[in-house]
Amino acid sequence: MKLVKILLALVTVLTAYAGYAQADPDLKEKQKKNPYYSHTNHSSVNISNAEWRKYLSAGEYQVAREAATERAYTGEYWDNHKNGVYYCVACGNLLFTSATKFDSQTGWPSFYKPASSNSVKEKTDPDGQRTEVECKRCGAHLGHVFTDGPKPTGLRYCMNSAVLDFVKTK
Repeated sequence: MKLVKILLALVTVLTAYAGYAQADPDLKEKQKKNPYYSHTNHSSVNISNAEWRKYLSAGEYQVAREAATERAYTGEYWDNHKNGVYYCVACGNLLFTSATKFDSQTGWPSFYKPASSNSVKEKTDPDGQRTEVECKRCGAHLGHVFTDGPKPTGLRYCMNSAVLDFVKTK
């Protein structure tokens, strides 16, 4: 039964990723404005913060490049219950799916696991107290991961809406 659930989750992620990487009507517009934004290119993006300023809004830049945190209950996706996938707003990398989103009652979108091993990377904050979560493709600051999440992982990936790009699935 557990294997069936895992396989169904994997099929959901792959279907959403394959189908909506091409079908997102805003994708071409985003790629025109930001040549690094792609749902299919997985190569690393290493550009200067000055270059990122050209493609990100002020709020996106503050969170993604300066590790700011949006106020609780103010982000677009903290209470989003729609089915879909969440991409990095800076580079379009697949980060999370709605299948792993849960209501953490913290005011930020929370997930119990990333979409894949290529989604995020974790590192200890400079203060040594928390674990920062970054986009694995472009290094954008996304939020933090905590060990008070639900089963099956026990993790809570507490993300900032400002750096998430949500694409609804059926």
